[in-house]
Amino acid sequence: MRRDRAQVLAVDLQERLLPALPRGEAALARAAIVLRAAGLLGIPVAACVHYPKGLGPLVAPIRAALPERAPVFEKIGFSAAADPAIAGWLDANLARGRDQVVIVGAEAHVCVLQTALDLIGRGFHVFVVADAVASRAEADLHAATARLLHAGGHWVTSEMAAFEWAERGDDPAFREVLGLVK
Repeated sequence: MRRDRAQVLAVDLQERLLPALPRGEAALARAAIVLRAAGLLGIPVAACVHYPKGLGPLVAPIRAALPERAPVFEKIGFSAAADPAIAGWLDANLARGRDQVVIVGAEAHVCVLQTALDLIGRGFHVFVVADAVASRAEADLHAATARLLHAGGHWVTSEMAAFEWAERGDDPAFREVLGLVK
C-alpha cells in the first residue's frame, strides 16, 4: 500500500448495525485509526452509509475520524462501487493515480465484500483491513476472507496500512501515525 496510490472507503459503520456485530467495537476503533492515519498522510477518504433511514447515520467515532471535507455517500445497493456517486469519487481519484482502495467497515461478507469484488473487477488493487471489518457470524467473516483472497484482494491490518503509508521512521508524519496505533 502506497500513500500516493491509495484511497480509503469506510463502508456502513452505522448506529443501528454496529451493536449487532460481536467484534463491532473493536473493528470501529481500528477503522478510526485507518481513517485518521489516511487524513494525516493526505490520502483521500470517503464513507458511505447503507439505507440510513433504517440503519441510522455513521457512528460518531467514525464521523470524528473522517478528514475535513471527506464525503459521506448514501447508498441502497450493497456494493458501494455500484453506486454512481461513489464510483465517480473513486474514479476521480483513480484519474490522479490512486488505483488502490483500502476498505474498512461492515458487514465483511455483504457490503464490504461486494464492494471489494466489484472494485477488483474494475482493475483496482483492493485491501480490506481485517481488524477494521466485522460480520455478525464468524463463519461469514472467514468466508469473506477466503473469497476476497481467491479473487485477488488483500487482507491486511490497520497497522500494516498505517506503517506502509508512512513508509519511513524519519517521515515527518511518522510520530503522529505511531501515536495512533499505540
